[in-house]
Amino acid sequence: MTSTSKPDAPFWKTKNMAEMSRTEWESLCDSCGKCCCIRLEDEDTGQVYITDVACKLFNPNTCQCGDYANRSKIVPDCVTLTPVNVDQLHWMPQTCAYRLVADGKDLPEHHHLVSGSRNTIHEVGMSVQDAVTIETLVDEEEIPTRIVIWPGEPDIE
Repeated sequence: MTSTSKPDAPFWKTKNMAEMSRTEWESLCDSCGKCCCIRLEDEDTGQVYITDVACKLFNPNTCQCGDYANRSKIVPDCVTLTPVNVDQLHWMPQTCAYRLVADGKDLPEHHHLVSGSRNTIHEVGMSVQDAVTIETLVDEEEIPTRIVIWPGEPDIE
């Protein structure tokens, strides 16, 4: 007689974020790059707008930080996402795996932990791969003209 036991559920379905190992936590990042794009906040309404201008450390080909270990030292306003602050960061992309898991939602099919490939997110067009300009190449006054809506994000109201 063969066993028909179900495989163990993936860690993001069985652990809360505080219980995850550092490796599990880091693996949630799907490398979409949306969180590395410069955001602008309307002072009157609090509405946050995302641009197609990325942090100076961002590599638009790999959708990875060029100096992840030192990012907060080099870019002082870089926010380090943690299990403690993930619920408070309303500006995080709607498609962000950290946000989805924090909200009790499942990871999408294009997430590498589901698909088995880190390229899937780029193949389905859910990343900013090769679609951003690094901030050092854009005049600061031009940034407000670079507001975009990335795939999977809500339209601007």
